[in-house]
Amino acid sequence: GLCCFFWSSSWGVSAEDPPPAISTQDSWGEFWMVRFFLNIAGYGTVLIPGYILIQYFKRNNYLETGRGICFPVIKSCVFGHESKSLAPDEPSSSARVDGDPSTTQQALKLLFCAAGLQISYLTWGVLQERVMTRTYTGSEPGSPGEKFRDSQFLVFMNRILALTVAGIYCALTKQPRHGAPMYKYSFASLSNILSSWCQYEALKFISFPTQVLAKASKVIPVMLMGKLVSHKSYEYWEYFTAVLISIGVSMFLLSNGGDSRPSGVTTFSGVVILSGYIVFDSFTSNWQDSLFKYKMSSVQMMFGVTLFSCLFTVFSLLEQGGLQEAIRFMTRHPDFAFHAALLSVCSAFGQLFIFYTINKFGAAVFTIIMTLRQALAILLSCLLYGHPVTPIGSVGVAVVFLALFLRVYARSRMKRKGRKAADIVAVQKV
Repeated sequence: GLCCFFWSSSWGVSAEDPPPAISTQDSWGEFWMVRFFLNIAGYGTVLIPGYILIQYFKRNNYLETGRGICFPVIKSCVFGHESKSLAPDEPSSSARVDGDPSTTQQALKLLFCAAGLQISYLTWGVLQERVMTRTYTGSEPGSPGEKFRDSQFLVFMNRILALTVAGIYCALTKQPRHGAPMYKYSFASLSNILSSWCQYEALKFISFPTQVLAKASKVIPVMLMGKLVSHKSYEYWEYFTAVLISIGVSMFLLSNGGDSRPSGVTTFSGVVILSGYIVFDSFTSNWQDSLFKYKMSSVQMMFGVTLFSCLFTVFSLLEQGGLQEAIRFMTRHPDFAFHAALLSVCSAFGQLFIFYTINKFGAAVFTIIMTLRQALAILLSCLLYGHPVTPIGSVGVAVVFLALFLRVYARSRMKRKGRKAADIVAVQKV
């Protein structure tokens, strides 16, 4: 209760004052679909010349004929070290423990990871909803309030800080020799910034709890993308839990579709944008999986993807005038500047907590922590922003999280069986 009071008082959150409906856009330039294509056009000013240059260097056999001071840079960006992908499998970087630390040390590390993830992403979620759905009042008495509209600027803020953090981390720690052609990061980067843009933009039309549940249901398109992009196969329990998740999400959405719903909470545009988020995010994760064949670390992946994300977004913002307008908005509303900066800090350091947790405790423990975080995020959003949830909607939420925990349990059982089988084979060989 004290935490909610602090957030409400310090960030201007009012559960009794829901955001006004977004019925029509002020102009064509504010319409989300126009913004989306303008962003794509901005990214094209980087992608198209880059594609032409890459094809030029490949056609002219630059590796054999190239010389000069630019040769190492061009080689790294266009060709990389292809032999790296053929290197024998290295020991897994996800070794859970170094040596044999005590149970107390392990418990403290787990507590540290859980607290870091919860604080980073719960704060990030509350701030995300505050920035995209609430009005910022002017510093002068009587001045009209205004909302911040440019989701792309928030994506840029998140990525520029994440790039800085990842770059410092790579410089201070020992990393594997980089092998991937740098341009290959651009595909994951493009889908990543589009998914992030959709995530912010969707909050103009749907509630945060709806967004969280829809993000949980991305298991389904991730599996579809896995079949299409990576030709993966899945177990029966993965299909079963995916169906459970879709049922739970449907129960929540349909139960909150009545006339008692606050105006503007759920719209067709919001569903379309959120669907775009799920599709783009599914592609990102599968493309990143394919890049890991180069034996890179997770932080190197973070650096490569955010590097291109910064290039794409800064060019698009400059062309549309969004960067200048966002800076002017910051000067008019210092609260927004603080919120945007804190949003970026939580996003960047949350990524580092993700890598550290998976490295020390594995993906199953990490998934449990983040699933709990999603449940807490829904509860916190309902408390701070007054989102109504019907009894049927509550059952739907419970079904979604039950399915998520079933996935974690089934996956851990499968891994244990795999390890036992490997041990039996090893004994037979001896």
